[in-house]
Amino acid sequence: MKRSFVASLALTCALLTSTTQAQSKTSTPPLSYPPKLSDGQLIVTDQSPDFIKPVGPLRDGVTIAKTAPQIDFMYYPGQDYPGKPWSSWGDGCAAGTKYFSAISDHHSPRGTARVFEYDTVSKKLRMLADLKTILENNNAIPEGMNYCPAKIHSRVDIGSDGWLYYSGHRGSPRTTDDKHGFLGDWIFRTHPETGKSEIVAAFPVAKHCLPCSVLDPKRLVYYAGTAHGTDAPAQGVQFLAYDAQHKKVLFSGPDGPARYMLFANSTGTVYYGPGGEGPTAPLLRFNPDKDQAPVPIGTEIGCRSATQEVGDGIIYTVSRDEDATLWAFNTKTEKGEKIGTAVVAKHNYITTIDADPTGRFLYYIPGAHGGAIAEGSPVVQFDTKNRTKKVIAFLHPFYQSKYGYTPDGCFSSTVDPTGERLYVTWNGTRSPSPKGSSTWESCALTVIHIPASER
Repeated sequence: MKRSFVASLALTCALLTSTTQAQSKTSTPPLSYPPKLSDGQLIVTDQSPDFIKPVGPLRDGVTIAKTAPQIDFMYYPGQDYPGKPWSSWGDGCAAGTKYFSAISDHHSPRGTARVFEYDTVSKKLRMLADLKTILENNNAIPEGMNYCPAKIHSRVDIGSDGWLYYSGHRGSPRTTDDKHGFLGDWIFRTHPETGKSEIVAAFPVAKHCLPCSVLDPKRLVYYAGTAHGTDAPAQGVQFLAYDAQHKKVLFSGPDGPARYMLFANSTGTVYYGPGGEGPTAPLLRFNPDKDQAPVPIGTEIGCRSATQEVGDGIIYTVSRDEDATLWAFNTKTEKGEKIGTAVVAKHNYITTIDADPTGRFLYYIPGAHGGAIAEGSPVVQFDTKNRTKKVIAFLHPFYQSKYGYTPDGCFSSTVDPTGERLYVTWNGTRSPSPKGSSTWESCALTVIHIPASER
């Protein structure tokens, strides 16, 4: 009996070894960097009926566009080595014919993040800034500080002075401590026309990173919500108002916004809910011309992401809750109203939402942190007048089948000033992925040309 068992075990081991060796011979080869399209192409353009074919059931009332959009696709340059992973975490902005965004390598304790410009006219992506290079060229990392920001988790916003403003964030919370000499993070700015980059402020909140932001483009006040390092004297999310023009802190204190803020350009007022990502939060208001500190306004809404203020004084937000509740916040009355839900199938995590210039249409992508492919990586349009939802494009499995790329999550999207194009920065992978699951490793940009009949 014992001899028979041993023989059986040996046979099983031999079979397993043979199977493993056979699998290794047929396994997918390691990915090469940088990601490339075939035949040396830097950009490809498609208009396919597959863009308006769903991959599964949608919720009642959700419609699909009748006309497929034309879509430009390209990889971000500079992804010359494996990231951990290469990914995008902060929202971008558009000005004129340009779209500005950022991607990061997520390495820790020393990583890097980069700012890019896409030009609609030339159809080219170019790198404007590299955080590691900026800091090294300015000898800005103090001796003994083993840290370099591995993410731009903040917004990339453009000021009235023509500069882009943004801030650094860590790759891992385990490296923002005294052991690594962590002192805090930086606010940066980059001028797209000259290519010049500068450090606006170093460590404005001691031993805190700066993952959340919005810029007052007129006053050049940089608002931030922080993430504390392990040994920071002030724990918890802090709220920072920094005057980038006069290089001074206007306010710094507790109960700041962890993820997103609402900014009313008409009044120069910022609003936010303190703390994390709950379904709703009581809003605080801060206007540097009127307030010494943030003031409660007695209104509670949800805000995982927000649009810019549109002409009638409305800012649209989306909650982190089961139905991804959509809200309309009136900056004149400082009241909020539920206007619908953003979910089109199952995914409810939405980290970037944009309004067209008229305020009629909102655009967003569910499944921000991954899993979007389970629903076809849908790009959704919400009609604020009729309060209806329409998918204007499904990007999966088209791009996986034709170009070997799976777009599976998004933290940055922006409508251009004409309302004709939607820029989307994707987190995704070039590895074959089962339905509903993927591991990010590279970033790509799509420019979705919204048909006139669909807007």
